[in-house]
Amino acid sequence: MNINFTGRIALVTGAGKGIGRCIALKLSELGAKVYAVSRTEADLGSLKEEDSAIETRCLDIGNWKNTRKVIEDVGRVDLLVNNAGIVKYKSVLEASEEFTDEHFDVNFKAALNISQIVAKGIISRKGSGAIVNISSISGILTTPGFPIYCTTKAAMDMLTKSMALECGPFKIRVNSCSPGGVLTPLGAMILASQEQKDAFTGRIPMGRFIEQDEIANTVAFLLSDYASMINGAVVPVDGGHIIHMSPNPVK
Repeated sequence: MNINFTGRIALVTGAGKGIGRCIALKLSELGAKVYAVSRTEADLGSLKEEDSAIETRCLDIGNWKNTRKVIEDVGRVDLLVNNAGIVKYKSVLEASEEFTDEHFDVNFKAALNISQIVAKGIISRKGSGAIVNISSISGILTTPGFPIYCTTKAAMDMLTKSMALECGPFKIRVNSCSPGGVLTPLGAMILASQEQKDAFTGRIPMGRFIEQDEIANTVAFLLSDYASMINGAVVPVDGGHIIHMSPNPVK
């Protein structure tokens, strides 16, 4: 299988570090012209140093109106990866309105906002395209202390299905990629101790964390013509984490 995105234009949010950065580099490697979006200028600068072909846009996608202006100014986009997200600890009894709004603004509303712009552009050009929303198995399995984050990811998965239903007739496919445990800086924050890491991997039949490149490869496949009839799917990349309910480590 030889994926080639030459002549295609891709936009990746949350591309300054972690999974998003890995995805941006992968799509560029496969021939796409890539626009990388992040709110951190320094991260975009180091990404540009790593791959000078990548175009960067510094943007807080939680700001609906400013995001529309910046993304519309980019122009044509064929492939979209809604990766940007935040996760903060607060119990369901402590989550404030501000805390909840912050999560929904970035994790859900921004994906809707940018997808609207990209999809309308594809439709107006009578083209075709694909969107991948980076969700999480936390949209399926809740995690104590992170109820709002988990809820935003469940909402994103339903948005994926709704978008797939409405955009499919216009030759736009929409899917979710739902990573399990990936030791990005964010993942390392949540699983701080070795005991926590061991307990987590003990629940994964494959017995290890997921590598960022494994997420990027899945996203590239979902964006490619090899996935031409995959639409509205929520694809877990978790080593089998979500297939069992046992509280005990896999033996």
